[in-house]
Amino acid sequence: MNLRFIYPLCLLAAAPLLSPAAELDRTEKLLEEISNAFGPSGYEAPVRAIMRRELQPFTTSMQTDGLGSLIAVLKRSDDAPRVMMAAHMDELGMIVRYITPEGYIKFVTLGGWLDQGIINQRYWISTRKGMVFGVAGLKTPHIMQGNERSTLKLRDEIFIDVGARSKQDAEERLGIRPGDPIGPDSKFAVMNGGGLYVGKAWDDRVGCAVMVEVMRKLKANPPAANVYAVATVQEEIGLRGAQTASHLVKPDIGISIESGIASDYPGIRKEEAQESLGKGASIFLHDSSMIPTLSLRDFFIDTAKAANIPLQFNVLSGYGEDGAEMQKSYSGIPAVNVTVPTRYLHNHNGIIARSDFDHVVNLIVEVIRKLDRPAVDRLKRFDQ
Repeated sequence: MNLRFIYPLCLLAAAPLLSPAAELDRTEKLLEEISNAFGPSGYEAPVRAIMRRELQPFTTSMQTDGLGSLIAVLKRSDDAPRVMMAAHMDELGMIVRYITPEGYIKFVTLGGWLDQGIINQRYWISTRKGMVFGVAGLKTPHIMQGNERSTLKLRDEIFIDVGARSKQDAEERLGIRPGDPIGPDSKFAVMNGGGLYVGKAWDDRVGCAVMVEVMRKLKANPPAANVYAVATVQEEIGLRGAQTASHLVKPDIGISIESGIASDYPGIRKEEAQESLGKGASIFLHDSSMIPTLSLRDFFIDTAKAANIPLQFNVLSGYGEDGAEMQKSYSGIPAVNVTVPTRYLHNHNGIIARSDFDHVVNLIVEVIRKLDRPAVDRLKRFDQ
């Protein structure tokens, strides 16, 4: 350790970087709780409990499909069009592969991690005895040899240290078993008074929170359509929940609500992504899973313009989202992906802007209010 580089503790204490929790408004409290919640793909129960509690006051019925996606319905009438919103509850995670004789945890990833985003981070393991804390170990640079300092550690070389003395100790005292889910330990915070929020799992807890606020506004003045707010499971490992939920809902219109990919920081090019924080809601015009239905795209653009809601666009070569499964359900339906621009996706910490969140909520509310039967029928026609 080099003592010259120790930051004065008095300066740290005098520099409050985060807003105190007592100052959070209702939406911020929801974003905090849902971002902090544990819920890797296939293990979304804690998030589902939050969504069930939050959506219940604004719905006429609620059920789950066979995979665990939550389907909350605000029903108008049997013959009204069915508008399905989808936002996924799962986050990137891991599961325990095996425990070494020394008590270290080896794992397999769930979702699109980068290897450099895994190492030297904190994690929680959900076990039969409760939550177990761990850290992905990293060899100290003091003893690294040659080019070892600049060599990327691959995921199969990484382990999680849970403080166990042996494999038996990890199994018996801590209750860890192969197949137990592992999730990141990162906490929500308001960043320096600038209207930005940092947290984990914005992909796609931000979409889940948007859906709650949309339903809150629609309940106060119900639209002509039957609205299905669907919190899906297992999106990060194949859009699985959206597929099963779409077959249950049988929607006429599909609205995927997602975290977008911001391009307003160093190291990312406009050819890769085009969204920015603070510039409003965004619509994906292309990703590797879906091209939006152009009539529905234009419907969103016209609605945003009429309501003076700022709107931006993203054209990506990668990515995949629940809208693709809604669009392909049965004979096919109009679908679109609306996003809250987000920095640093698929990492332990991402950043969103509150203003973008509010614009996405307002845009979706305005669109759904206009989706009566004649409007939906026009959107589904291809004879023009």
